[in-house]
Amino acid sequence: MEAARPPSRAEKFVVVGGGIAGVTCAEQLAIQFPSEDILLITAAPVIKAVTNFKQVSKVLEKFDVEEQPSTMLENRFPNIKVIESGVKQLKSEEHCILTEDGSQHVYKKLCLCAGAKPKLICKGNPYVLGIRDTDSAQEFQKQLTKAKRIMIIGNGGIALELVYEIEGCEVIWAIKDKAIGNTFFDAGAAEFLTSKLIAEKPEAEIAQKRTRYTTEGKKKEAGTKANADNIGSALGPDWHEGLNLKGTKEFSHKIHIETMCEVKKIYLQKEFRISKKKSLTFPRDHHNQSVTADTEIWPVYVELTNEKIYGCDFIVSATGVTPNIEPFLCGNNFDLGEDGGLKVDDHMHTSLPDIYAAGDICTASWQPSPVWQQMRLWTQARQMGWYAAKCMAAASLGDSIDMDFSFELFAHVTKFFNYKVVLLGKYNAQSLGSDHELMLRCTKGQEYVKVVMQNGRMMGAVLIGETDLEETFENLILNQMNLSSYGEDLLDPNIDIEDYFD
Repeated sequence: MEAARPPSRAEKFVVVGGGIAGVTCAEQLAIQFPSEDILLITAAPVIKAVTNFKQVSKVLEKFDVEEQPSTMLENRFPNIKVIESGVKQLKSEEHCILTEDGSQHVYKKLCLCAGAKPKLICKGNPYVLGIRDTDSAQEFQKQLTKAKRIMIIGNGGIALELVYEIEGCEVIWAIKDKAIGNTFFDAGAAEFLTSKLIAEKPEAEIAQKRTRYTTEGKKKEAGTKANADNIGSALGPDWHEGLNLKGTKEFSHKIHIETMCEVKKIYLQKEFRISKKKSLTFPRDHHNQSVTADTEIWPVYVELTNEKIYGCDFIVSATGVTPNIEPFLCGNNFDLGEDGGLKVDDHMHTSLPDIYAAGDICTASWQPSPVWQQMRLWTQARQMGWYAAKCMAAASLGDSIDMDFSFELFAHVTKFFNYKVVLLGKYNAQSLGSDHELMLRCTKGQEYVKVVMQNGRMMGAVLIGETDLEETFENLILNQMNLSSYGEDLLDPNIDIEDYFD
């Protein structure tokens, strides 16, 4: 057995993970310490970079996510050295990290940003696809060109976008909640968006914002197990643009939603034949619930907990992610959060000395602001990566540092079904109990505004469409002004609320 190479001499800042959190952290460290080498260890040949960053308001930010070859990062920051290798082991007591390529790297401060991996409803089944990174999205596109019917399991952002983008293929969408998009919306917002699902889709006129560098050009090393399990970083917010998501059939939209259910069992064709069970045809319309048995033979069948069985060409598992902590656990006693992430304090520091974490891999374990919550989203990965670098820098220089302002208020802007969607604060009344009230304003097909109030103060909001209310509402949530005297006028479209509160 060959001896491991001797560790590289000087202790360095080391960052693990080539996603948004890791790259942002490495860039920030490179700016703060221009004469020191910053190591970025990543298993994938492409990294994710933030481009076109725009601060929309105090806490709302917009940016694109671009896949780039790691050489582009090294060109921008000559003191960043990218090591393209997976992590084999972390020896926290020796301040040393071993990579799959046989090297050892001694760190003075380490930031773990290895992201999360998709929870697959069923491992090792060839008909179950998880969509998490560019490679899996392209594999999905390839499968879809031959498909007549697919099943989507899950109710998060990826499921929402998929359902809207897929054409020419029957889609059966199984969700465990009463309404779609449960992580982002309540039933009212879901209803507002569902009407758009059933309508015909306009041709998207938006030019695709990011260049894609795929990993195709890289020779896949023959037969290594690593390829199947190597996780690329998460997809960007407009990941499906430039992918042609068309099935075999000639219609645009055919979607049937099964609510309040989960997957009970998955049968391959032969197992299903032996089981003697009956599967259902695609429901023709919402009102006519007459159910007929399906005569078509499918490669895979899904039995749901509501007793219904549907056959399909393949299943998309979009049921969320779990923090990717495995590579770092052996021999290290990290405190873990309930969601399986590495617990971090208000300086992004884990429970082990000189080790920080940021992005999807970590669990925020400080006492949060009453209007902030952690969600595994792009924006938070960027903010955490940036702030972790600041904290690492401060600690190594012996400075103190205040909590970053972005953790004062939860704020996220995205697009669903071609609508602009802004989420602020406790937008779904998270953890407020029954002690809150909602105010709504909705113009069908145009906008949906929901405000969450508690004791006369605004605690959160959902804005769908071009409402132009985000800055005003952001301020009202941040300054916790008592709004009782305004009552319903707060959402009256004829009153220019911005004039009140400027």
